Amino acid sequence: MEAVGVCRYMAVQASPCQLDRVRRNTTFAMATEKAVGGTRQVKVFPLGDKSAVLRPKNEFNGSSIKLLSRVEQLKLLSKAEKAGLLSAAEKSGLSLSKIESLGLLSKAEELGILSSATDPNTPGALLNLAIALLIAGPLCVYFVPDDSSWEVALQVVIALLSVVGGPAAFAGSNLVSKLQKST
Repeated sequence: MEAVGVCRYMAVQASPCQLDRVRRNTTFAMATEKAVGGTRQVKVFPLGDKSAVLRPKNEFNGSSIKLLSRVEQLKLLSKAEKAGLLSAAEKSGLSLSKIESLGLLSKAEELGILSSATDPNTPGALLNLAIALLIAGPLCVYFVPDDSSWEVALQVVIALLSVVGGPAAFAGSNLVSKLQKST
């Protein structure tokens, strides 16, 4: 099991017992702990060593987000069916064969939209976007003068973007957050 520790003399990744031992022996170092054949080994790297690689914080927890299991658990497909979303999409001309012919799934994969649903930072980023959009609309209307028609058109466009995009980003943040929760 790996633990992360930071003290004022060094940044280390080790168990608490090994932290003390590394702290006594090295002033500025980073240490990693690995279980090898039932024993634990600590490798110490001096700070600034290019061979030492720190992993992002979200890689330490060891639990991955199981998106499809969570969709099944929340019964999202049943709720979409009951709400009539699929038939409404088909009436508007968006069917599964149309999605396939347009290549929308592969395009979403290329843009990283599907993998962002498992990124722990996505809900916070979407919430920040929602807040920014909801603030931008009124600020634009207040600060952009009404002197010419293009300025009024700019106000209308930004206000519409704010009214539509803000709640959509908030709903997306809420949905992704619920999908990522482990129950």
